[in-house]
Amino acid sequence: MSLDPDKLARALARMAGGASLPLANLIRLSGGANMESWSFDWGGAGYVLRRAPSAAMMEGRPFGHDVEAKLVRAAHAGGVLAPEIVGELDPADDLGTGYVMKRVEAEVNPAKILAEPPASLIADLARELARIHAISPRDDIALPHMDTKAALADLKRRFADYGGDRPIIALAIKWCEDHLPTPAPPSLVHGDLRMGNVMVGPKGLAAVLDWELAHWGDAHEDLAYGCMTVWRFGHIDKPAFGCADLESYFAAYEAQSGRAVERDRFRFWLIYRTLWWALGCMQMGDIWRTGVDPSLERAVIGRRTSENELDLLLLLEEDAPEAERGRITLAPPAPARRQGEPSAVELLEALRGWIDSDVKARAQGRDKFMAAVAMNAIGMLIREQENPLNPHDKALADDLLAGQQSLATPGLLARLRKMALTKLANDVPKYAALAAAQQAWLAA
Repeated sequence: MSLDPDKLARALARMAGGASLPLANLIRLSGGANMESWSFDWGGAGYVLRRAPSAAMMEGRPFGHDVEAKLVRAAHAGGVLAPEIVGELDPADDLGTGYVMKRVEAEVNPAKILAEPPASLIADLARELARIHAISPRDDIALPHMDTKAALADLKRRFADYGGDRPIIALAIKWCEDHLPTPAPPSLVHGDLRMGNVMVGPKGLAAVLDWELAHWGDAHEDLAYGCMTVWRFGHIDKPAFGCADLESYFAAYEAQSGRAVERDRFRFWLIYRTLWWALGCMQMGDIWRTGVDPSLERAVIGRRTSENELDLLLLLEEDAPEAERGRITLAPPAPARRQGEPSAVELLEALRGWIDSDVKARAQGRDKFMAAVAMNAIGMLIREQENPLNPHDKALADDLLAGQQSLATPGLLARLRKMALTKLANDVPKYAALAAAQQAWLAA
């Protein structure tokens, strides 16, 4: 959506007690469908407006921008590298809901950060998490309190709503039910602290962004979330945020916080949040299917569930009997040689080639990006035609949820491995963990 610069200038003047200063270089930054971030210069200094264009776009969220702004202010006051807020939107501004903060000049792109991370980065991340977790529950910051057992039950209900027929997800739900940790003393949990939501400069961490998932809960949830494979952006050999090993990370956090990292609790949350994101991707497909967001991009993101299924199986197979872990999984056969009239696969390849050479080559901005998304979607269809797979098995999922089958069931782990490998190879063949799993699981 567009942003009226005159309305913004008036809002800024109100925040500054009537001072009218020049507004320049207004540009929208990347962001989600509902939430917007706008960068601009005002009075010679840099700022960012974070907003929802209308109050309706905040419906269903656990708290509004007023609470979020209060939280970010409290975190900043507590020494956290949270943005410095200078003012909040008022209904009279006619700009929606949100707040203005001082702009931080640093890198946010995970690929660029992790290509050459500062030596202090993992210690910086551990320090910020320790500072966040030191903030105790406060009555004046109306954040939700997370009950882990209730939250897991909600994930299970969502899984049933989405069909309840993906065996690996069912396996993960059952594992979490069986390994539910005892309640922890409540701490402030950022809820989304990972690469992509932090800014980094040459000397280290510069800012912690995106506080809309914050809640009171178990600090280990935050410790694990940034270590999910999907948030390492290809650096799977460095399990702590894609930039370090776990023991260095744990040691840094323990030194900063004075709290011991419980390894079993950490593993629970690593599995739980991977499960959570698997269902989040399934939700993307549901959002597209119901027409709430009919964009092609939303539909394609919905296929990323297979990334999390592979990650879940890699995490869960540690508990399988050694005999089951040692079973060999056979690679799928190579596609048959093509001949005669063009097949469905070849027609899809022709369509993808046309988008690449004619549409994408001439497009600019978002149109160029969406052309690449379309090519990605067509690639999924091609691979699925060549290696067909039905990932839905309600009977097996029900058995796993009921504990009637498990990773001790002879041959089940090998079957789930093959399912995960084939599905991910069709959906996201460049996902870094896929190559590692293929090397570990497939027969030479």
